[in-house]
Amino acid sequence: MAEEMEVKRFVVGEFATNCYLLWSPGTRQAMVVDPGAEPETILAAVKEADLSVVAVVNTHGHGDHIMGNAALLAATGAELLIGAPDAPFLDDAVANLSLWLGRPLTVAPPHRLLHHGDVLTLDRARFVVLSTPGHTPGSITLYGEGLVLTGDTLFAGGIGRTDLPGGDEGVLLASISRELLSLPDETRVLPGHGPETTIGRERLGNPFLVV
Repeated sequence: MAEEMEVKRFVVGEFATNCYLLWSPGTRQAMVVDPGAEPETILAAVKEADLSVVAVVNTHGHGDHIMGNAALLAATGAELLIGAPDAPFLDDAVANLSLWLGRPLTVAPPHRLLHHGDVLTLDRARFVVLSTPGHTPGSITLYGEGLVLTGDTLFAGGIGRTDLPGGDEGVLLASISRELLSLPDETRVLPGHGPETTIGRERLGNPFLVV
């Protein structure tokens, strides 16, 4: 159940990226989703809560979601996971936009490539990988425990940008309709930027979505 999963949000970096630390209170196993910057802040929280980070997950391969990868992996020994089509972004400063941001970045290849339907586990918690391309070709969403971590696919009152290389608005809207709007209304949406919302709230009030 959702109440058994602890979640802490960090707003990091100049693009105010949401990084999420999720863990099982029982085993203290944790995963970090989208460590876009300020890894020292995330690691301090890991240490304070006495957690064992087993996975670092990138919802997509843009620089503002991956800049903290190296420090997190080095400090925790965790595995790096990313949607298969976005894996080439990690060692390409042009594709991951870090060159455009003025801080060229390449990071180590992932330990595991994620595909639609894969399942990530933390103790008894299960998160299903949903393929939600559109913002990038390999964007993924994690769904489980009453939560959905949408990266830059769906925001409160908005959707991800599609004017960047590899973006496609039609594909993005189809991903949202197919994979996200089919979820229960009460599902908590934890987006890559901005405040938390729910699927029901976005279904009714998001001006970009026509159902």
